[in-house]
Amino acid sequence: MTVDEWLAALSAELRRRQVDPSGPVGEAAVHLRDSGQAPLSVFGPPAAYALAVVESLRGTTAAARRRPRSDVRLEARGITKKYGRRTVLNGVDLSVHAGEVVAMIGANGCGKSTMLRICAGLTRPSSGEVRIHGRVGYCPQAGGTSDYLTADEHFVLVGAGRGVPRTAARAEGRARAAALDWPHVARDGQARHLSGGTRQKLNLVLGGLGDPDVLLLDEPYQGFDNGTYLDFWQQVWRWRDAGSAIVVVTHLLGELDRVDTVLDLTPRGER
Repeated sequence: MTVDEWLAALSAELRRRQVDPSGPVGEAAVHLRDSGQAPLSVFGPPAAYALAVVESLRGTTAAARRRPRSDVRLEARGITKKYGRRTVLNGVDLSVHAGEVVAMIGANGCGKSTMLRICAGLTRPSSGEVRIHGRVGYCPQAGGTSDYLTADEHFVLVGAGRGVPRTAARAEGRARAAALDWPHVARDGQARHLSGGTRQKLNLVLGGLGDPDVLLLDEPYQGFDNGTYLDFWQQVWRWRDAGSAIVVVTHLLGELDRVDTVLDLTPRGER
């Protein structure tokens, strides 16, 4: 079976399973082109590889959803936030266990980013309490990086705050960046010269540096292409499997089969 025949068969199998084939087929094509290897020896039969792709996209299996509850890493009780007369959050409760992914959803302006910032300790609630058991990593939707630092300097700075030695922080940051299809970290210069999508990759790497116990991710895939978007979810599941508690703010309802629990912040009268 030639490469083109294998790719065509993979595309057909993915379509049959109602999955957009463009991302997985494109990634496989690039790998085969760069490696020069035969597709059957790298990926196996197209049908089997398509099934593996579908399972990875689903993210959580029924068995995972039935897993026993583990230690609580994040507890938020009665969180209310007011700006003047406007109430953004009203008595929100959230518990996230080790090895659990929670999606925080809701209409625009319902307080998703505010809730995440409160959980991260960056915004004070008007009332309520947040308890974190362990270390926290936070990835904002925008900002979060320093224009005049390189990626390596970001890795060292954040690593120092999490007890990761300089050399180890640089190595871990570069490895995590490569996993998000950003292989040339060392030569890309200061953050102000990076594209928006690449700066968001930097934010995501910094959020996970040192493997925090709690990861708070605010629509962290902004600017990602489809391949990096899939890489992002693979990283989320690796964190979950390692025992981290993860909260992902999202507006994409199609992602909800990738998580264990959903918290909808939309006011009840607007749902």
